[in-house]
Amino acid sequence: MNKFLSFFSAVILIAACSKKSDSGNNTSVCSNVTRADFEKIQVFPADHLLNKDISLSAVDANSSAILGAIGATSLHPDFGSGLWQGAPIGIPFSVVCGSQSKVSITYRSNGYDGNYGNESEPGPFPIPLNAGIEGNGNGDSHVITVDIENNILYELYNASQIGTGWEASCGAIFHLKTNTYRTEGWTSADAAGLPILPCLLRYDEVSSGKIDHAIRFTLSKPKVYKGYVYPALHKVSGTGVLGTSLPMGARLRLKSGFDISGYSAENQVILKAMKTYGIILADIGSDMFISGAPDSRWNDTDLQNLKKVKATDFEVVALGPIK
Repeated sequence: MNKFLSFFSAVILIAACSKKSDSGNNTSVCSNVTRADFEKIQVFPADHLLNKDISLSAVDANSSAILGAIGATSLHPDFGSGLWQGAPIGIPFSVVCGSQSKVSITYRSNGYDGNYGNESEPGPFPIPLNAGIEGNGNGDSHVITVDIENNILYELYNASQIGTGWEASCGAIFHLKTNTYRTEGWTSADAAGLPILPCLLRYDEVSSGKIDHAIRFTLSKPKVYKGYVYPALHKVSGTGVLGTSLPMGARLRLKSGFDISGYSAENQVILKAMKTYGIILADIGSDMFISGAPDSRWNDTDLQNLKKVKATDFEVVALGPIK
């Protein structure tokens, strides 16, 4: 999928649902959600590959050659607080109740990208008409909504709100209670066929002191091989050579001996996750950009310290069979 990653992207969280006990009949009532409510649900079973602890996994035989080709590129936090070029910094997501009204989804091509409706779930989706759009509609224009009552994730790529529904190049549904994967060979709102939201850095999870999943990152086409490894399901038109570039779904792990003691407590949480769960190649974009959700509580100055970490501080986890 041809996708552009802007220097910074977008976020709005739609306050739509939390569970409260109704004293009259002891039923669950969904309203007034907060960002923290999403962190209370299980995002895929603990044994899902995105939640796999890879701290002791073998290093790939081509790790040095691959990282040498990437070069001493710095990590780049593609999320934060405030605005960049008028848009929130990061990828937005909305949280809704099971009662959220579903609206039509029309798949189409436009000047930015093609129509991948044949690799998409049909609508309707419970996406609010005022849901945040990444980049305010510039660039990849991801729109993400999660129903936290039913644990179902809905993601759109190259989306725009039209009339009483949405238009997009692609749409994907993920059932967060299961290890069931979408159709192999299909793209998603991400080129690798992966879900986006479970791999985003989110302020509430960082402030809790623990991240328990892989973190989304991107590379440019020359650093990407046209193939994929699980849990990715889709290959992209990378121009890299096998043995010196990475397929979609590849995992990089921050070296265990990398000293994180000089970083802030919040950045240490992120860096520990990179040692335990790694970063996962999810899309074509700028080299070593890591993704997160915008939040006014991020300290942008502190996040810039993550740029001290280089690609050469990582190692490639054994890839296994490449599709």
